[in-house]
Amino acid sequence: MAHTLSARVDRALSTVVNPRTGADVLSGEQVRDIATSTQGRVRLTLLLETADDPTLARDVRQALEAVSGVTEVRVDVVDAETDARRLRESAGGQPNATPSPRRKPLPVMAEPQSAPRAVPAPTPEAFPALGRIIAVSSGKGGVGKSTVTVNLAAALARRGRHVGLLDADIYGPDIPRMMGVMAAPAVDNDKIVPPEAHGVKLMSLGFLIERDQPAIWRGPIVMKIINQFLRDVRWGRLDYLLVDMPPGTGDAQLSLVQAAQLAGAIIVTTPQDVAVGDALRGAKMFERVGVPVIGVVENMSWFEMPGGEKQPIFGSGGGARLALELGVPLLGEIPLYQLVREGGDAGNPVVLAAPDSAAARAMTAIAETIDRG
Repeated sequence: MAHTLSARVDRALSTVVNPRTGADVLSGEQVRDIATSTQGRVRLTLLLETADDPTLARDVRQALEAVSGVTEVRVDVVDAETDARRLRESAGGQPNATPSPRRKPLPVMAEPQSAPRAVPAPTPEAFPALGRIIAVSSGKGGVGKSTVTVNLAAALARRGRHVGLLDADIYGPDIPRMMGVMAAPAVDNDKIVPPEAHGVKLMSLGFLIERDQPAIWRGPIVMKIINQFLRDVRWGRLDYLLVDMPPGTGDAQLSLVQAAQLAGAIIVTTPQDVAVGDALRGAKMFERVGVPVIGVVENMSWFEMPGGEKQPIFGSGGGARLALELGVPLLGEIPLYQLVREGGDAGNPVVLAAPDSAAARAMTAIAETIDRG
């Protein structure tokens, strides 16, 4: 029937046009596995090419949310090339596997006749309205990089600075939870309006995808997401834009340094040698692409016992040794403190929740050093 929920969903999808192809996502066969329930829940898979605009997923979700009778929408984004390869394998490697109906997996696309021509790396662009763009990075996960980033952002905002926080960790976008904001941002005249918390403007992929949806994306899509977060977010005029990077030296780091002129990078490590070695490689990556390292932050430096004794659980001196090897300042040493973890889970940074604690004082001092620089 023309008035069924399924028909209304199809009509809504036919209004969402992919700028790259000029076709709507329905006729262009970019959606599959469309499922609806009697309670108004809609779920589908959206296939994106590397050249596609990632906000297409947002447009699909918003179009479906506007459909009469829809109560919940879930859009699972899948890399089209990876999906096509999976389909070829499931079809026994046959390049001309029989196409399936639209509500089933998409037909297998033929292999390209020749490799795409190499494209030179883009020239980093200046974004003067964004103030000092500073990447906060680490060589490995688990060192508290995001915790340091949100507390530095909150501390700078408390000093009266206009601060933005861009979550470039697309594989583990934790900034929304750590800043206590989970609602999707509004869009006004094709610009994303960043949510604000603790005086800091925020943007994260975590606002745009489902909580349990993995981001299985290749480098070109990562580059496009970071470019959009720089260009298509209504940041206003900032003094600082802190960028929380994923661990390592991968696509996100290269995409950022190719997209924007950075004022510098802050390297976060713990005292242990394994973390320091990985952090050194991360710092050298920034140096090789012409981004100055502002300094090193050592996190989890010690745990203070009830009697006041400092217990160096992860060793000691690693941050100082790394700073010496790089020839940059050791910006600070942050002790382990339970409220740091609790504040991160609750969306209340420790520099605001417990400003007189040793951990908060250390992070506030680091923010003051950065601000003076």
